[in-house]
Parts: sequence; structure tokens; C-alpha cells
Amino acid sequence: MDDVKRAVKENYAEVARKAKSGCGCGPVTQVAPESVGYQAADVSAAPEGSNMGLGCGNPLAIADLKPGETVLDLGSGGGFDCFLAANAVGPEGRAIGVDMTEEMIEAARGNAARVGYTNVEFRHGEIEALPVGDTTVDVVISNCVINLVPDKHRAFAEAYRVLKPGGRLHVSDIVLSGEAPPEVLASVAAYVNCVAGAVSETEYLGAMQAAGLTDITIHTRRDASELLNGCCGADSEPTSCCCCSEAPADVAGLAESITVSARKPL
Repeated sequence: MDDVKRAVKENYAEVARKAKSGCGCGPVTQVAPESVGYQAADVSAAPEGSNMGLGCGNPLAIADLKPGETVLDLGSGGGFDCFLAANAVGPEGRAIGVDMTEEMIEAARGNAARVGYTNVEFRHGEIEALPVGDTTVDVVISNCVINLVPDKHRAFAEAYRVLKPGGRLHVSDIVLSGEAPPEVLASVAAYVNCVAGAVSETEYLGAMQAAGLTDITIHTRRDASELLNGCCGADSEPTSCCCCSEAPADVAGLAESITVSARKPL
């Protein structure tokens, strides 16, 4: 597991470094936010550079955030979803992002400082051991990150711990809809592109239920091959990024992106 975490950190650190340099590409497949459920207004409402194209859905679309709420983003990257959440909860609310990659935390903090956000905070830490107090969060969100966590049961147990009674969880993620070939499961490139780290939908939802979460509901699903292989056009020329040479193996029919919600009982 340490090797997996090291590989994920190194690859996402490279994404952050290349985004800072202006390349906007790296060893992880990147997608346009509009293709996974965001609106153009969402993109323009967040600081430039905060969206690194690493999501596979839009968990905020079903979050129904309210002014004054505290929102926690698991695997916050450049801060895109955190900034959108901060806009929704207003100055009396708060958005907290947690990421295990130092370069991502640095990038997110820089984005917040540049625009002047005062209700956003980024903390360095791991999802399996969140640097967040018990029952302090109204809403937990995450976008295409928990599939990268080796111990998903622990990840959801931590989300349950930090949620207030009645708190909500909204997650977009990759789950397997078919049996992954051994060469895909063994590929670090596939892992950091959300394939080898994914589990079946049944196992994923089962980990949520085992943590104590209830009212588990899938709101949207889409074929993940459109996301994971969508970086390049049919002629293999880049369409929205320049990382086509790093695209994962063909995953048609293998994986789906789902957006799912759950709740911590009162």
C-alpha cells in the first residue's frame, strides 16, 4: 500500500507542477469540467488554475449546500470544488480541503490567497486519517479520489467520524462494472488514472454502508471510458489537454463513473 500511495503522490505532484508551469497536463488523464456535469458558470466562479481537470463527476450538483455550512473536500487538489463550495456556503460558512500531496496543497493555498478567499482552508493529510475533528462537518464531498485510496473502508469510516449527526456525503467516483484484466490491475498508470484502484459498485457501496452511512443513493452514472480515454480525439490528436501519450489502457465496458449520496443518521 505504501508503494501505491507513493505512486499516487508522485503522479499528482507532477500534475500540480505542470499546472503551475502552464502546461496543464501530466501523467494523469484530465477532462473538461463541462463533460462531467459542471456548468461554464462554475468554471468562471472559481480561481483560475484551481480546476486541474481531475474530476469524474460533480458532487456539488446534488449537495444542496446552505449558507453557514461547513464542507470538507476529500482529495481537494487545486481547490476547485472547495472554492465552489465556499461560494455556496457564504462568508458565514467554511470549506476545508484535505490532500496528501504537498504540491496540491501549495497550489490550492496560492489560489485562495490570490483571489482573497477567507472562508477556505487547505490541510495536508490523508483521507484514512483526516486532520479534522469529530462531528464538525455538515457535508463531505469528494471527486474521483476515494478510488485511489487502498483502504476504502477506513476512508468512509473517517468521513462518518467527522460528519455531524444528520450530515451528508456526496461523492463522484469510479467503480468497476466489469472484471479488470490483470495487466490493468497491475499498472501504476492505471491506478493513478482511477482504474486499478477502483472496486466494484457493490463493494464500494458496501464500504459506505459498513461505515454506518445510510440513505445511499446513486444519482448519476456514465461510462468511464468517455472520461478516461476522452483526452484525445479519434485521430489521436489532443483535444482538451496534452497528455494523450499517458492515457490509460482501453477501459470500454470496464468502469463507470457514479455520483452517490449518503447520510450519517441523527
